Amino acid sequence: MAKKGEKKGSETPRSIQNRRARFDYAILESNEAGIALSGSEVKSLFLGLAHLNDAYCQVKGGELFLINADIEPYEKASVFQHERRRDRKLLMHRKEINTLDRKSMEKGLALIPLSMYFKNGRVKVEVGLGRGKAQYDKRDKIAKDDERREVERVRATRF
Repeated sequence: MAKKGEKKGSETPRSIQNRRARFDYAILESNEAGIALSGSEVKSLFLGLAHLNDAYCQVKGGELFLINADIEPYEKASVFQHERRRDRKLLMHRKEINTLDRKSMEKGLALIPLSMYFKNGRVKVEVGLGRGKAQYDKRDKIAKDDERREVERVRATRF
């Protein structure tokens, strides 16, 4: 039953996570940025129809862009459809963009979108500055996670 004051059928929008980024990169710091979108893109994001798997961020001409992010077309939009993988401008202060650009020039650092979510009715992108992990680091993480799950499983069956 809906609570008082809630609209029937209203759902909170889902956030889109880039889980692969946290596996492939050691995230050193993260920043929040706005994003310039068209209306049908916002509606698709509200339904959770986006993927950040192959996406990355790049500074071009003093502006920050989200490149290769896949936002599926909104099926009810007729004429004004958007391109799925177009470059989208990220909105940050000039000083923050310059800082990120300088840091990303260092060897082995990259700008990766970590998540997209709604905040106060606007779409935000969490941009992380990450260093690529080596293959043995990934194997260690998988082994630790398996060990932790096994301990939790044993603990749950004991009680």
